[in-house]
Amino acid sequence: MSLSMNSNIELPTARVQTQTASGMVAMMVGIGLLVALVSMPWWAHQGTIRSVVELCCYIAIAQMWNLMAGYGGLVSVGQQAFMGVAAYAMFALAQNHGIDPFVAVGLCLLVPALLAVPTYALLHRLDGPYFAIGTWVVAEVFRLIVTNMPYLNGGAGMSLRVMTQYSAHERAIGITILCAILLLVTVGGSYWLLRSRYGLALTAMRDNPVAAASQGVNVKKLRFLIFIAGAVGTGLVGAIYFMTQLRITPESAFSSNWAMIAIFIVMIGGIGKIEGVIIGALIYFFAERIFGPYGSTYLVVLGLLTLVIAIYARGGVWGLLSKVVNIPLFPTRRTLVSRDEK
Repeated sequence: MSLSMNSNIELPTARVQTQTASGMVAMMVGIGLLVALVSMPWWAHQGTIRSVVELCCYIAIAQMWNLMAGYGGLVSVGQQAFMGVAAYAMFALAQNHGIDPFVAVGLCLLVPALLAVPTYALLHRLDGPYFAIGTWVVAEVFRLIVTNMPYLNGGAGMSLRVMTQYSAHERAIGITILCAILLLVTVGGSYWLLRSRYGLALTAMRDNPVAAASQGVNVKKLRFLIFIAGAVGTGLVGAIYFMTQLRITPESAFSSNWAMIAIFIVMIGGIGKIEGVIIGALIYFFAERIFGPYGSTYLVVLGLLTLVIAIYARGGVWGLLSKVVNIPLFPTRRTLVSRDEK
């Protein structure tokens, strides 16, 4: 009797919701900004375009570091290794082999992807600070190898003279399109990944790798894939940035400043959050232009700012803002709501 009575009871249905109103607004604004970025060659000065390209590179390299450290637990101080090898591969393909430089940007990504496999095989047994030091050592090894390669003109560096076949306007069009692709791959790709079923595994791995592994998450495989993705994304940053500069040297391509910039941006903005990366990149971008002329004072200001954030606001600037107003721009939290709710 009880069974028949219970069978007449209608259980409420529910659905999982990840998108929010603020997320939809942010998506529309993001699309508008990408359109504005691509259209810049028709209304912006060359100096403004170069500055925006630099900002895009800061956002992208910081997001790759954020994906690795904030979710994969892979704290690297040697991502400049993949930035340098990709940029040099692009220069070699374009300058030494006559491949169109814009095509070479895509082809050169095979180099960091391939080199990331043995690199991770060498470093994956290390943990914490040992892993970080290991990545820095690998970056230095790559720098020394490139410096002693006559094929890449050694320590003198290379110039991308083949770009002279394009006018300044044509170069600007190509580079802004590449920057839009860069943001879609790094920021958009990370957002898509975190909203997918792998995002749940990444979040669990970030919070507690041991517990995640006990629940069936393949932590080793995920970390390997995140490392490869970080290497390719960082390589794309290097190819685009040095294409804009039209020249590359081992000291600039493999400079540890790139890792420091990424770490600063993520720490200031908020680790594990895409919104934090964007805020941190904007802070660094404008701080560099305001305080940069003051030399060492500029570095002191950035260091003190990082120290204050690390001590009093570990969630970064975005973490502080989220305590006041809960408006996620890249929502990844899954909420169970009734299907009757709109």
